[in-house]
Amino acid sequence: MKFSDLAQVRATLWSAADELRANSKLTPMQYRDPVLGLVFLAYAENRFDTVRAAVEAGATRRNPATVADYKAKSVLYVPYESRLSYIVNLPEGEDIGKATDDAIKGIEETNPELEDVLPRGYQKLERSTLIELLRLFAPLPTQLEGDAFGFIYEDFLSNFAAQEGKGGGEYFTPYSIVRLIVEILQPFQGRVFDPACGSGGMFVQCAKFVERHHETANYKLSIFGTEKTEDTVPLAKMNLALHGLSGDIRQANSYYEDPHKAVGSFDFVMANPPFNVDKIKKDQLAGDKRFPFGVPKADNGNFIWIQQFYAALSTKGRAGFVMANSAGDAGYSEKEIRQQLIESGTVDVMVAVGPNFFYTVTLPVTLWFLDKGKLGTEREDTVLFIDARHIFHQIDRAHRDFTAEHIEFISNIVRLYRGEEVQTVDGGNKLLEQNFPGGQYVDVGGLCKIATRAEIEEQGWSLNPGRYTGTAAVDEEDVDFLGDLRRLHEEFTQLSDEADALRIQVDAAINGVLGS
Repeated sequence: MKFSDLAQVRATLWSAADELRANSKLTPMQYRDPVLGLVFLAYAENRFDTVRAAVEAGATRRNPATVADYKAKSVLYVPYESRLSYIVNLPEGEDIGKATDDAIKGIEETNPELEDVLPRGYQKLERSTLIELLRLFAPLPTQLEGDAFGFIYEDFLSNFAAQEGKGGGEYFTPYSIVRLIVEILQPFQGRVFDPACGSGGMFVQCAKFVERHHETANYKLSIFGTEKTEDTVPLAKMNLALHGLSGDIRQANSYYEDPHKAVGSFDFVMANPPFNVDKIKKDQLAGDKRFPFGVPKADNGNFIWIQQFYAALSTKGRAGFVMANSAGDAGYSEKEIRQQLIESGTVDVMVAVGPNFFYTVTLPVTLWFLDKGKLGTEREDTVLFIDARHIFHQIDRAHRDFTAEHIEFISNIVRLYRGEEVQTVDGGNKLLEQNFPGGQYVDVGGLCKIATRAEIEEQGWSLNPGRYTGTAAVDEEDVDFLGDLRRLHEEFTQLSDEADALRIQVDAAINGVLGS
Protein backbone atom coordinates (compact mmCIF):
# COMPACT_ATOMS: atom_id res chain seq x y z
CA MET A 1 0.00 0.00 0.00
CA LYS A 2 1.35 3.42 -0.94
CA PHE A 3 2.00 5.88 1.89
CA SER A 4 -0.53 8.34 0.45
CA ASP A 5 -3.16 5.59 0.50
CA LEU A 6 -2.17 4.61 4.03
CA ALA A 7 -2.44 8.22 5.19
CA GLN A 8 -5.97 8.36 3.82
CA VAL A 9 -6.87 5.06 5.50
CA ARG A 10 -5.47 6.28 8.82
CA ALA A 11 -7.46 9.50 8.67
CA THR A 12 -10.63 7.71 7.57
CA LEU A 13 -10.39 5.10 10.32
CA TRP A 14 -10.01 7.69 13.04
CA SER A 15 -12.80 9.86 11.67
CA ALA A 16 -15.18 6.89 11.54
CA ALA A 17 -14.23 5.59 14.98
CA ASP A 18 -14.52 9.05 16.52
CA GLU A 19 -17.96 9.55 14.99
CA LEU A 20 -19.09 6.28 16.56
CA ARG A 21 -17.81 7.45 19.94
CA ALA A 22 -19.56 10.81 19.59
CA ASN A 23 -22.85 9.02 19.04
CA SER A 24 -22.38 6.70 22.01
CA LYS A 25 -22.55 7.29 25.75
CA LEU A 26 -18.82 6.71 26.22
CA THR A 27 -16.10 9.14 27.25
CA PRO A 28 -12.81 9.09 25.28
CA MET A 29 -11.19 7.22 28.20
CA GLN A 30 -13.90 4.53 28.23
CA TYR A 31 -13.71 4.17 24.45
CA ARG A 32 -9.94 4.15 24.09
CA ASP A 33 -9.01 0.67 25.31
CA PRO A 34 -11.70 -1.30 23.44
CA VAL A 35 -10.81 0.44 20.18
CA LEU A 36 -7.08 -0.16 20.64
CA GLY A 37 -7.87 -3.79 21.43
CA LEU A 38 -9.62 -4.17 18.07
CA VAL A 39 -6.63 -2.58 16.29
CA PHE A 40 -4.51 -5.20 18.03
CA LEU A 41 -6.79 -8.08 16.97
CA ALA A 42 -6.69 -6.85 13.37
CA TYR A 43 -2.89 -6.71 13.48
CA ALA A 44 -2.57 -10.15 15.07
CA GLU A 45 -4.80 -11.72 12.41
CA ASN A 46 -2.85 -9.98 9.64
CA ARG A 47 0.50 -11.26 10.92
CA PHE A 48 -0.92 -14.75 11.47
CA ASP A 49 -2.36 -14.96 7.95
CA THR A 50 0.91 -13.71 6.44
CA VAL A 51 2.87 -16.76 7.65
CA ARG A 52 0.09 -19.37 7.92
CA ALA A 53 0.56 -20.86 4.44
CA ALA A 54 4.30 -21.30 4.97
CA VAL A 55 3.84 -22.85 8.42
CA GLU A 56 1.12 -25.25 7.29
CA ALA A 57 3.13 -26.24 4.23
CA GLY A 58 5.76 -27.66 6.54
CA ALA A 59 3.23 -29.58 8.64
CA THR A 60 1.94 -33.14 8.21
CA ARG A 61 -1.00 -35.09 9.54
CA ARG A 62 1.26 -36.74 12.10
CA ASN A 63 3.03 -33.48 12.92
CA PRO A 64 0.49 -30.66 12.55
CA ALA A 65 1.42 -26.99 12.91
CA THR A 66 1.74 -25.85 16.53
CA VAL A 67 1.77 -22.58 18.44
CA ALA A 68 5.56 -22.94 18.70
CA ASP A 69 5.88 -22.98 14.89
CA TYR A 70 4.27 -19.54 14.73
CA LYS A 71 6.31 -18.24 17.66
CA ALA A 72 9.46 -19.32 15.80
CA LYS A 73 8.47 -16.79 13.14
CA SER A 74 7.87 -14.07 15.79
CA VAL A 75 4.12 -14.25 15.17
CA LEU A 76 1.29 -14.58 17.69
CA TYR A 77 -0.87 -17.63 17.28
CA VAL A 78 -4.48 -16.56 16.68
CA PRO A 79 -7.18 -19.18 17.35
CA TYR A 80 -10.02 -19.29 14.83
CA GLU A 81 -12.53 -17.82 17.31
CA SER A 82 -10.15 -14.91 18.03
CA ARG A 83 -10.11 -13.62 14.46
CA LEU A 84 -12.09 -10.51 13.57
CA SER A 85 -13.19 -12.26 10.40
CA TYR A 86 -14.91 -14.89 12.57
CA ILE A 87 -16.52 -12.47 15.03
CA VAL A 88 -17.92 -10.08 12.42
CA ASN A 89 -19.68 -12.96 10.59
CA LEU A 90 -21.43 -14.43 13.64
CA PRO A 91 -25.20 -14.87 13.35
CA GLU A 92 -27.26 -11.83 14.27
CA GLY A 93 -28.56 -13.33 17.51
CA GLU A 94 -25.11 -14.06 18.95
CA ASP A 95 -23.73 -12.15 21.95
CA ILE A 96 -21.12 -10.11 20.08
CA GLY A 97 -19.70 -8.57 23.26
CA LYS A 98 -19.08 -11.97 24.83
CA ALA A 99 -17.59 -13.30 21.59
CA THR A 100 -15.13 -10.39 21.47
CA ASP A 101 -14.15 -10.85 25.12
CA ASP A 102 -13.68 -14.58 24.41
CA ALA A 103 -11.51 -13.67 21.43
CA ILE A 104 -9.23 -11.64 23.70
CA LYS A 105 -9.15 -14.51 26.20
CA GLY A 106 -8.20 -16.95 23.44
CA ILE A 107 -5.29 -14.78 22.30
CA GLU A 108 -3.96 -14.55 25.86
CA GLU A 109 -4.31 -18.29 26.50
CA THR A 110 -2.21 -19.17 23.47
CA ASN A 111 0.22 -16.28 24.02
CA PRO A 112 0.84 -16.13 27.81
CA GLU A 113 3.14 -13.12 27.46
CA LEU A 114 -0.01 -11.07 26.75
CA GLU A 115 -1.88 -12.19 29.86
CA ASP A 116 -3.74 -9.24 31.45
CA VAL A 117 -2.45 -6.93 28.72
CA LEU A 118 -5.30 -6.84 26.20
CA PRO A 119 -8.48 -4.93 27.06
CA ARG A 120 -11.71 -6.66 28.01
CA GLY A 121 -15.19 -5.36 28.76
CA TYR A 122 -16.66 -5.51 25.26
CA GLN A 123 -19.92 -6.78 26.75
CA LYS A 124 -20.30 -3.37 28.39
CA LEU A 125 -20.27 -1.56 25.05
CA GLU A 126 -23.52 -0.73 23.32
CA ARG A 127 -24.19 -3.54 20.85
CA SER A 128 -24.70 -1.16 17.92
CA THR A 129 -21.39 0.64 18.63
CA LEU A 130 -19.44 -2.63 18.88
CA ILE A 131 -20.97 -4.02 15.69
CA GLU A 132 -20.04 -0.88 13.75
CA LEU A 133 -16.49 -0.96 15.17
CA LEU A 134 -16.10 -4.60 14.15
CA ARG A 135 -17.32 -3.78 10.65
CA LEU A 136 -14.79 -0.94 10.54
CA PHE A 137 -11.78 -2.99 11.61
CA ALA A 138 -12.58 -6.51 10.32
CA PRO A 139 -11.50 -5.83 6.68
CA LEU A 140 -8.09 -4.45 7.72
CA PRO A 141 -6.15 -7.74 8.03
CA THR A 142 -6.54 -8.35 4.29
CA GLN A 143 -6.17 -4.71 3.23
CA LEU A 144 -3.06 -3.53 5.11
CA GLU A 145 0.50 -4.62 5.70
CA GLY A 146 2.09 -5.16 9.12
CA ASP A 147 3.71 -1.75 9.60
CA ALA A 148 0.43 0.00 8.85
CA PHE A 149 -1.10 -1.28 12.08
CA GLY A 150 1.67 0.32 14.11
CA PHE A 151 0.98 3.66 12.44
CA ILE A 152 -2.76 3.30 13.09
CA TYR A 153 -2.17 2.45 16.75
CA GLU A 154 0.07 5.52 17.12
CA ASP A 155 -2.56 7.68 15.41
CA PHE A 156 -5.25 6.51 17.78
CA LEU A 157 -3.02 6.96 20.83
CA SER A 158 -2.24 10.51 19.72
CA ASN A 159 -5.85 11.39 19.02
CA PHE A 160 -7.14 9.89 22.25
CA ALA A 161 -4.42 11.75 24.17
CA ALA A 162 -5.56 15.02 22.58
CA GLN A 163 -9.18 14.34 23.54
CA GLU A 164 -8.29 13.37 27.11
CA GLY A 165 -6.23 16.51 27.70
CA LYS A 166 -3.86 16.37 30.64
CA GLY A 167 -4.52 12.72 31.39
CA GLY A 168 -3.76 11.76 27.82
CA GLY A 169 -0.53 13.72 27.74
CA GLU A 170 0.76 11.68 30.65
CA TYR A 171 0.95 8.55 28.52
CA PHE A 172 1.72 10.00 25.09
CA THR A 173 4.65 12.12 23.88
CA PRO A 174 4.18 13.67 20.41
CA TYR A 175 5.90 11.78 17.62
CA SER A 176 8.13 14.60 16.34
CA ILE A 177 9.60 15.27 19.79
CA VAL A 178 10.40 11.58 20.29
CA ARG A 179 11.87 11.28 16.80
CA LEU A 180 14.16 14.26 17.44
CA ILE A 181 15.37 12.80 20.74
CA VAL A 182 16.10 9.47 19.05
CA GLU A 183 17.97 11.03 16.12
CA ILE A 184 20.25 12.91 18.52
CA LEU A 185 20.77 9.90 20.83
CA GLN A 186 21.42 7.46 17.94
CA PRO A 187 20.53 4.20 19.73
CA PHE A 188 22.11 1.77 17.25
CA GLN A 189 22.29 -1.04 19.80
CA GLY A 190 22.21 -1.65 23.54
CA ARG A 191 19.97 -1.51 26.59
CA VAL A 192 17.27 1.20 26.46
CA PHE A 193 15.48 2.47 29.58
CA ASP A 194 12.51 4.78 30.14
CA PRO A 195 11.49 5.18 33.81
CA ALA A 196 8.31 7.08 32.83
CA CYS A 197 7.51 5.11 29.70
CA GLY A 198 3.79 5.88 29.23
CA SER A 199 2.57 4.07 26.12
CA GLY A 200 6.09 3.14 25.00
CA GLY A 201 6.56 5.62 22.16
CA MET A 202 10.24 6.16 22.98
CA PHE A 203 10.93 2.44 22.49
CA VAL A 204 9.03 2.28 19.21
CA GLN A 205 10.99 5.20 17.74
CA CYS A 206 14.27 3.61 18.90
CA ALA A 207 13.29 0.48 16.99
CA LYS A 208 12.39 2.49 13.89
CA PHE A 209 15.79 4.21 14.09
CA VAL A 210 17.51 0.82 14.07
CA GLU A 211 15.38 -0.37 11.16
CA ARG A 212 16.15 2.80 9.17
CA HIS A 213 19.76 1.72 9.43
CA HIS A 214 18.91 -1.73 8.03
CA GLU A 215 19.17 -3.73 11.25
CA THR A 216 16.65 -5.78 13.25
CA ALA A 217 15.54 -3.97 16.40
CA ASN A 218 14.85 -7.09 18.47
CA TYR A 219 18.43 -8.24 17.89
CA LYS A 220 19.99 -4.85 18.57
CA LEU A 221 17.91 -3.42 21.45
CA SER A 222 16.90 -4.64 24.89
CA ILE A 223 13.94 -2.65 26.20
CA PHE A 224 13.20 -1.82 29.84
CA GLY A 225 10.45 0.46 31.09
CA THR A 226 8.72 1.62 34.26
CA GLU A 227 5.28 3.21 34.37
CA LYS A 228 3.45 4.45 37.46
CA THR A 229 -0.11 4.22 36.14
CA GLU A 230 -1.40 0.67 36.09
CA ASP A 231 -3.86 1.28 33.24
CA THR A 232 -1.09 2.60 30.99
CA VAL A 233 1.22 -0.43 31.23
CA PRO A 234 -0.98 -2.51 28.86
CA LEU A 235 -0.92 0.34 26.31
CA ALA A 236 2.87 0.14 26.24
CA LYS A 237 2.94 -3.66 25.99
CA MET A 238 0.41 -3.63 23.14
CA ASN A 239 2.39 -0.89 21.40
CA LEU A 240 5.56 -2.98 21.56
CA ALA A 241 3.74 -6.09 20.32
CA LEU A 242 2.17 -4.18 17.43
CA HIS A 243 5.66 -3.20 16.29
CA GLY A 244 7.06 -6.72 16.71
CA LEU A 245 9.04 -5.77 19.81
CA SER A 246 9.47 -7.37 23.21
CA GLY A 247 10.47 -5.66 26.44
CA ASP A 248 10.35 -5.71 30.21
CA ILE A 249 7.73 -3.13 31.27
CA ARG A 250 7.06 -2.89 35.03
CA GLN A 251 4.38 -1.02 36.96
CA ALA A 252 6.18 1.00 39.66
CA ASN A 253 6.64 4.52 41.04
CA SER A 254 10.08 5.61 39.84
CA TYR A 255 10.52 8.09 42.67
CA TYR A 256 10.68 5.35 45.28
CA GLU A 257 11.08 2.08 43.35
CA ASP A 258 13.88 0.80 41.14
CA PRO A 259 12.67 -2.54 39.72
CA HIS A 260 15.32 -2.66 36.97
CA LYS A 261 18.31 -1.92 39.28
CA ALA A 262 19.02 1.03 37.02
CA VAL A 263 22.26 2.56 38.37
CA GLY A 264 24.96 2.28 35.70
CA SER A 265 22.92 -0.29 33.75
CA PHE A 266 21.79 1.34 30.51
CA ASP A 267 23.29 2.49 27.23
CA PHE A 268 20.38 4.81 26.48
CA VAL A 269 17.86 6.56 28.71
CA MET A 270 14.87 8.39 27.23
CA ALA A 271 11.93 9.99 29.02
CA ASN A 272 9.23 12.62 29.12
CA PRO A 273 8.68 12.82 32.90
CA PRO A 274 5.96 14.85 34.63
CA PHE A 275 7.22 18.39 35.31
CA ASN A 276 7.40 20.30 38.59
CA VAL A 277 5.93 17.49 40.71
CA ASP A 278 5.59 18.42 44.39
CA LYS A 279 4.90 16.53 47.61
CA ILE A 280 7.55 13.88 46.89
CA LYS A 281 8.47 12.05 50.12
CA LYS A 282 12.14 12.95 50.15
CA ASP A 283 12.84 11.11 53.39
CA GLN A 284 12.34 7.89 51.40
CA LEU A 285 15.10 8.89 48.97
CA ALA A 286 17.93 9.23 51.52
CA GLY A 287 20.94 7.12 50.58
CA ASP A 288 19.52 6.11 47.20
CA LYS A 289 22.39 5.82 44.70
CA ARG A 290 20.13 7.17 41.95
CA PHE A 291 20.59 10.66 43.43
CA PRO A 292 24.38 11.11 43.55
CA PHE A 293 24.27 14.93 43.70
CA GLY A 294 21.84 15.11 46.62
CA VAL A 295 18.10 15.64 46.99
CA PRO A 296 16.91 19.17 46.16
CA LYS A 297 15.43 21.20 49.01
CA ALA A 298 12.81 22.76 46.73
CA ASP A 299 9.44 20.99 46.62
CA ASN A 300 9.98 20.10 42.99
CA GLY A 301 10.77 16.74 41.34
CA ASN A 302 12.62 17.97 38.26
CA PHE A 303 16.12 17.33 39.57
CA ILE A 304 15.04 14.04 41.10
CA TRP A 305 14.18 12.89 37.58
CA ILE A 306 17.32 14.39 36.01
CA GLN A 307 19.55 12.57 38.47
CA GLN A 308 17.75 9.27 37.80
CA PHE A 309 18.51 9.63 34.10
CA TYR A 310 22.16 10.47 34.79
CA ALA A 311 22.67 7.66 37.30
CA ALA A 312 21.14 5.00 35.04
CA LEU A 313 23.76 5.52 32.32
CA SER A 314 26.62 3.12 31.73
CA THR A 315 30.13 4.51 31.27
CA LYS A 316 29.46 5.29 27.59
CA GLY A 317 25.71 5.88 27.93
CA ARG A 318 23.57 8.68 26.51
CA ALA A 319 20.33 10.18 27.83
CA GLY A 320 17.74 12.38 26.14
CA PHE A 321 14.70 13.74 27.93
CA VAL A 322 12.08 16.48 28.01
CA MET A 323 12.24 18.98 30.87
CA ALA A 324 10.53 22.14 32.05
CA ASN A 325 12.41 25.31 31.05
CA SER A 326 12.58 26.39 34.68
CA ALA A 327 15.04 23.58 35.49
CA GLY A 328 17.71 25.26 33.36
CA ASP A 329 17.79 28.37 35.58
CA ALA A 330 16.45 27.16 38.95
CA GLY A 331 18.39 28.50 41.95
CA TYR A 332 19.68 27.39 45.34
CA SER A 333 19.84 23.61 45.88
CA GLU A 334 18.70 22.89 42.32
CA LYS A 335 21.43 25.18 40.98
CA GLU A 336 23.98 23.31 43.11
CA ILE A 337 22.85 20.00 41.61
CA ARG A 338 22.92 21.45 38.10
CA GLN A 339 26.44 22.76 38.68
CA GLN A 340 27.63 19.32 39.76
CA LEU A 341 26.04 17.79 36.69
CA ILE A 342 27.78 20.31 34.40
CA GLU A 343 31.09 19.80 36.19
CA SER A 344 30.76 16.04 35.64
CA GLY A 345 31.30 16.77 31.93
CA THR A 346 28.27 14.75 30.80
CA VAL A 347 25.90 17.54 29.70
CA ASP A 348 26.20 17.41 25.91
CA VAL A 349 23.36 19.20 24.09
CA MET A 350 20.48 21.48 25.11
CA VAL A 351 17.63 22.19 22.69
CA ALA A 352 14.99 24.85 23.34
CA VAL A 353 11.58 23.93 21.87
CA GLY A 354 8.76 26.43 21.40
CA PRO A 355 5.21 26.26 22.80
CA ASN A 356 2.23 24.12 21.73
CA PHE A 357 4.09 20.87 21.01
CA PHE A 358 2.40 18.97 23.86
CA TYR A 359 -1.14 18.08 24.88
CA THR A 360 -0.61 18.69 28.60
CA VAL A 361 1.09 22.09 28.48
CA THR A 362 1.21 24.87 25.92
CA LEU A 363 4.46 26.25 27.34
CA PRO A 364 7.89 25.80 25.74
CA VAL A 365 10.19 23.04 26.97
CA THR A 366 13.87 22.12 26.79
CA LEU A 367 15.34 18.83 25.56
CA TRP A 368 18.37 17.76 27.62
CA PHE A 369 21.03 15.37 26.31
CA LEU A 370 23.69 13.76 28.49
CA ASP A 371 26.63 11.73 27.20
CA LYS A 372 29.04 9.95 29.53
CA GLY A 373 30.94 8.80 26.47
CA LYS A 374 32.28 12.30 25.81
CA LEU A 375 34.44 12.21 28.94
CA GLY A 376 38.07 12.33 27.89
CA THR A 377 37.21 13.81 24.48
CA GLU A 378 37.53 17.40 23.26
CA ARG A 379 33.80 17.83 23.93
CA GLU A 380 34.11 17.10 27.64
CA ASP A 381 34.42 20.78 28.55
CA THR A 382 31.69 22.04 26.21
CA VAL A 383 27.93 22.06 25.74
CA LEU A 384 26.09 22.66 22.46
CA PHE A 385 23.10 24.99 22.85
CA ILE A 386 20.41 25.06 20.13
CA ASP A 387 17.50 27.49 20.15
CA ALA A 388 14.85 25.78 17.99
CA ARG A 389 11.90 27.85 19.20
CA HIS A 390 11.55 29.48 15.79
CA ILE A 391 11.57 26.09 14.01
CA PHE A 392 8.15 24.44 13.76
CA HIS A 393 5.25 23.41 11.57
CA GLN A 394 1.88 24.88 12.57
CA ILE A 395 -0.63 21.99 12.55
CA ASP A 396 -3.54 24.11 13.71
CA ARG A 397 -4.02 27.14 15.94
CA ALA A 398 -3.17 25.22 19.09
CA HIS A 399 -0.65 22.58 17.96
CA ARG A 400 2.80 22.50 16.40
CA ASP A 401 5.31 19.83 15.46
CA PHE A 402 8.63 19.35 13.67
CA THR A 403 8.66 18.12 10.08
CA ALA A 404 11.07 15.39 9.00
CA GLU A 405 13.18 18.16 7.43
CA HIS A 406 13.31 20.07 10.72
CA ILE A 407 14.29 16.94 12.67
CA GLU A 408 17.06 16.12 10.24
CA PHE A 409 18.37 19.70 10.29
CA ILE A 410 18.51 19.98 14.09
CA SER A 411 20.06 16.51 14.35
CA ASN A 412 22.66 17.48 11.76
CA ILE A 413 23.74 20.48 13.85
CA VAL A 414 24.51 17.97 16.60
CA ARG A 415 26.31 15.67 14.16
CA LEU A 416 28.51 18.55 12.98
CA TYR A 417 29.29 19.38 16.60
CA ARG A 418 30.25 15.76 17.28
CA GLY A 419 32.31 15.48 14.10
CA GLU A 420 29.94 12.90 12.59
CA GLU A 421 28.67 12.50 9.03
CA VAL A 422 25.45 14.40 8.35
CA GLN A 423 22.31 12.81 6.90
CA THR A 424 20.36 14.27 3.99
CA VAL A 425 17.50 11.88 3.25
CA ASP A 426 14.61 14.05 4.51
CA GLY A 427 15.39 17.37 2.86
CA GLY A 428 17.34 18.92 5.75
CA ASN A 429 20.29 19.62 3.46
CA LYS A 430 18.72 22.91 2.30
CA LEU A 431 18.63 24.36 5.81
CA LEU A 432 22.07 22.90 6.46
CA GLU A 433 23.60 24.62 3.45
CA GLN A 434 21.95 27.93 4.35
CA ASN A 435 23.38 27.92 7.88
CA PHE A 436 26.61 25.92 7.48
CA PRO A 437 27.72 26.57 3.89
CA GLY A 438 31.16 25.10 4.46
CA GLY A 439 29.81 21.83 5.81
CA GLN A 440 31.57 22.55 9.12
CA TYR A 441 30.09 23.54 12.45
CA VAL A 442 30.09 27.26 13.28
CA ASP A 443 28.17 29.20 15.91
CA VAL A 444 25.09 30.78 14.30
CA GLY A 445 23.51 33.72 16.10
CA GLY A 446 19.99 32.98 17.26
CA LEU A 447 20.40 29.27 16.44
CA CYS A 448 23.37 27.50 18.03
CA LYS A 449 26.43 28.10 20.17
CA ILE A 450 29.12 25.89 21.69
CA ALA A 451 29.81 27.15 25.21
CA THR A 452 32.70 26.16 27.45
CA ARG A 453 32.26 25.25 31.09
CA ALA A 454 33.85 28.57 32.03
CA GLU A 455 31.28 30.46 29.96
CA ILE A 456 28.48 28.48 31.60
CA GLU A 457 29.87 29.32 35.04
CA GLU A 458 29.85 33.01 34.07
CA GLN A 459 26.14 32.63 33.32
CA GLY A 460 25.47 31.28 36.83
CA TRP A 461 25.50 27.65 35.64
CA SER A 462 22.43 28.31 33.49
CA LEU A 463 21.49 25.75 30.82
CA ASN A 464 19.01 28.04 29.07
CA PRO A 465 19.95 27.98 25.34
CA GLY A 466 18.75 31.56 24.75
CA ARG A 467 21.42 32.91 27.10
CA TYR A 468 24.14 31.60 24.79
CA THR A 469 22.76 31.67 21.26
CA GLY A 470 21.41 35.20 21.43
CA THR A 471 17.69 35.25 20.85
CA ALA A 472 15.46 37.10 18.43
CA ALA A 473 12.29 38.75 19.74
CA VAL A 474 10.31 36.18 21.69
CA ASP A 475 6.56 35.78 21.25
CA GLU A 476 4.66 36.45 24.48
CA GLU A 477 3.20 32.93 24.45
CA ASP A 478 6.75 31.56 24.34
CA VAL A 479 7.45 32.73 27.89
CA ASP A 480 7.07 30.39 30.84
CA PHE A 481 5.36 32.85 33.17
CA LEU A 482 4.31 30.18 35.67
CA GLY A 483 7.80 28.71 35.74
CA ASP A 484 9.33 32.14 36.28
CA LEU A 485 6.77 32.96 38.98
CA ARG A 486 7.39 29.62 40.71
CA ARG A 487 11.15 30.20 40.64
CA LEU A 488 10.85 33.78 41.96
CA HIS A 489 8.48 32.67 44.74
CA GLU A 490 10.93 29.95 45.76
CA GLU A 491 13.78 32.48 45.88
CA PHE A 492 11.62 34.92 47.87
CA THR A 493 10.69 32.18 50.36
CA GLN A 494 14.29 31.11 50.86
CA LEU A 495 15.47 34.70 51.27
CA SER A 496 12.69 35.30 53.80
CA ASP A 497 13.73 32.19 55.74
CA GLU A 498 17.36 33.37 55.72
CA ALA A 499 16.25 36.83 56.90
CA ASP A 500 14.28 35.29 59.79
CA ALA A 501 17.28 33.21 60.81
CA LEU A 502 19.57 36.25 60.70
CA ARG A 503 17.05 38.30 62.71
CA ILE A 504 17.06 35.67 65.44
CA GLN A 505 20.87 35.69 65.53
CA VAL A 506 20.97 39.50 65.67
CA ASP A 507 18.35 39.59 68.45
CA ALA A 508 20.29 37.02 70.43
CA ALA A 509 23.55 38.96 69.99
CA ILE A 510 21.94 42.28 71.02
CA ASN A 511 20.23 40.72 74.03
CA GLY A 512 23.53 39.20 75.01
CA VAL A 513 25.24 42.58 74.90
CA LEU A 514 22.45 44.37 76.77
CA GLY A 515 22.30 41.69 79.41
CA SER A 516 26.02 41.62 80.12
